[in-house]
Amino acid sequence: MTTKVAFLFPGQGSQAVGMGADIFIASTAAKRVFEAVDDALGLSLSRLCFQGPEDTLRETINAQPAIVTVSLAFLATLQEALSPQTFSWSSPLTPSYTAGHSVGEYAALVAAGALDLTDAVRLVRTRGRLMHEEGKVCPGGMAAVIGMDDETLQEICKEATRQALHAYPQGITHPGQGRVVVANYNTPGQIVLSGEQRALALATEMAEARGARRVIPLSVSGAFHSPVMEPVIEGLGRAVASTDIHDAPIATFSNIRATPLTTAQNVREELSQQVARPVQWARTIEYCLHSGVTVFVEIGPGQALTAMVRRITKDVTTLTVGTVSEVEKAVNMLREMKLAYSV
Repeated sequence: MTTKVAFLFPGQGSQAVGMGADIFIASTAAKRVFEAVDDALGLSLSRLCFQGPEDTLRETINAQPAIVTVSLAFLATLQEALSPQTFSWSSPLTPSYTAGHSVGEYAALVAAGALDLTDAVRLVRTRGRLMHEEGKVCPGGMAAVIGMDDETLQEICKEATRQALHAYPQGITHPGQGRVVVANYNTPGQIVLSGEQRALALATEMAEARGARRVIPLSVSGAFHSPVMEPVIEGLGRAVASTDIHDAPIATFSNIRATPLTTAQNVREELSQQVARPVQWARTIEYCLHSGVTVFVEIGPGQALTAMVRRITKDVTTLTVGTVSEVEKAVNMLREMKLAYSV
């Protein structure tokens, strides 16, 4: 029986000053990724990743392409370590599926063959700019809620939205005004809310009052994956339409539907709509499990996705590839499992 592997790529919030600096030095393939992105964007994103400052790196317009770039640099490093003579995003370790959390979906699409590296980072930078600008038009935020079920939080969001909308007697001027929704279904018991400031504050107060174990405000510049981002769809859609996107030989999971994407048309629809729709991460991992995936490789900064997988199931192998030492450990384990060989 063939072992099925899924590549996972992290989203915004995983960035940290210094990320990727070690592989830039250690890996020729990683260095090529950073140099290609710097040339494509016309700025030294690599220096920002390696040296900061942190406040600048955290800005959405910078954080999103930085995370995608670092993730793909680590993927290139892993494949190079497994086979120094050749380079491919999907060999010698070929995944059955790829998946990315929010902006991580762009790295997943590159790994799957649907997007080229430079096209992806240009598109991601546009995405980050549009999302940041919309966050200023309709200020909002996000908060992680620990220890509460989906249905209760959905009810809380409806009630908070009802109360917040009632506070705008002059009428609604923005599709996100007064609204809060569930934005990320990460794992059972770990859910992220997103919405306009007043509605989000009401929802988090209700969640705490109804017994949430913890409510953690997230350090983001807007209400991502909520109606606040609806106006972004048009501008991002134009950028997506002008980007070369291919049918993919490897399926990438849709954040919106938690089903595999393979056609260019489906990818275009996904990327245009994704910013304003909830991320169905728990369902994505469950689909992988039902499809026979037994090895999950998180590629990029941090270990948040690995922690989520482990909350959903203990019966799989998880590997992280986010430092040079983790690359070395992953290579050894993959060879022991006979999933990759030296060439």
